[in-house]
Amino acid sequence: MSAKVWVSMLSCLFILGAGTAGAMYIHKSAEQQLDRGPLLAAAPANAAKTTTASVQDKQPKTRKEIIEASQKRVVTIESGDSLGSGFLYNSQGDLLTNAHVVEGSTQVTVRTLSHEEYQGTVIGVGVDTDIAVVRVPKLKGMVPLTIARSHKAEVGDEILALGSPLGLENTVTTGIVSGVDRDFDIDPYVYSNMIQISAPITHGNSGGPLVDATTGEVLGINSATAGEGPGIGFSIPVSSVLTQVEEWSKNPLTEPARSSNDTATNSNAGTNNNSNVGSGAGTDEDNDEDYSNAEELVLYFYESLNNGDYVTAYSLLGSDWQSTTSYENFRNGYLKTNSVTVYGIEAVGENEDSATVNAFIIAEERHDSGTVNQKYQLTYTLGVENGEMKILHGNGKKVK
Repeated sequence: MSAKVWVSMLSCLFILGAGTAGAMYIHKSAEQQLDRGPLLAAAPANAAKTTTASVQDKQPKTRKEIIEASQKRVVTIESGDSLGSGFLYNSQGDLLTNAHVVEGSTQVTVRTLSHEEYQGTVIGVGVDTDIAVVRVPKLKGMVPLTIARSHKAEVGDEILALGSPLGLENTVTTGIVSGVDRDFDIDPYVYSNMIQISAPITHGNSGGPLVDATTGEVLGINSATAGEGPGIGFSIPVSSVLTQVEEWSKNPLTEPARSSNDTATNSNAGTNNNSNVGSGAGTDEDNDEDYSNAEELVLYFYESLNNGDYVTAYSLLGSDWQSTTSYENFRNGYLKTNSVTVYGIEAVGENEDSATVNAFIIAEERHDSGTVNQKYQLTYTLGVENGEMKILHGNGKKVK
């Protein structure tokens, strides 16, 4: 760990979060049923004898109609403390989502537009590819979203992104395809030929569909974002994963879903990659811990680092700190740290709104010359932002 971590600035990429601090659920009260909603071409001009009803059935759907039809097939997925999105992709009741949304779970809770909750079983989850399939028997027979099997997204295509950003269910954002064929890694996943979009997406959008705004077909699976907050979004082209997804639906996996905690070191330390980007979304967890004092918040900060959950650790920092330290650089500062042991922690001048925490840590760090245990003396200033205690500032020095 280096003192440069606290002040450097770089752009960053995140897996989109399933759960976030202060996430809320906003529900519509009206019960709605799934409709078939096929998208048909307009009737030819010479079809003069066609009935009025038939002509109307063949008219292209408006954007509003496409949104309404799509929302009925998009769900919120809760897995432990994480929250993400998914959508019906076949009539067997199978949902397509991101692997990081359901990572480590075999059973998840699925909530529909009409607020009905069902239990789903993870029947397929990627190891290197960030995709997963969840089967919900109660949704069997419902008409799914139409998948764009042959059409690929092109720059300039108008698109819709659906999901539950920050827990706000049934959210739709609009934009265009702003780039294609983007490649990067977010450990442990490899993202290839990604669709870059201008529609704002953020934590909780993970696993939601990227829909063609003119046809209603699913082009991709919203999976990651770059920059702070709703930045540049990226979606996995759905056509590139259909073969694997359909194989899971035909032959469901019988072993439990893989968890990032199954790695040998129980962390992502040392797993650098081309993009130097961090894990998040399915490892994104609701940051709604009840910290009884400032010491526990600092201890939770280091517990998250030891678990390789850099997103949660970063979320505990105050806005000033985050504004001068990008997530990417924050995470990179810990990639060569195997573990951190905290001792001698003490809160000074603690009250309801602020505190100063002094602590010593021993960091097991990897260097070219080998692994060393480095001792640091640290001081953190904590304060309340938007009703939550945050680590506002920190400084430290190496000690012998």
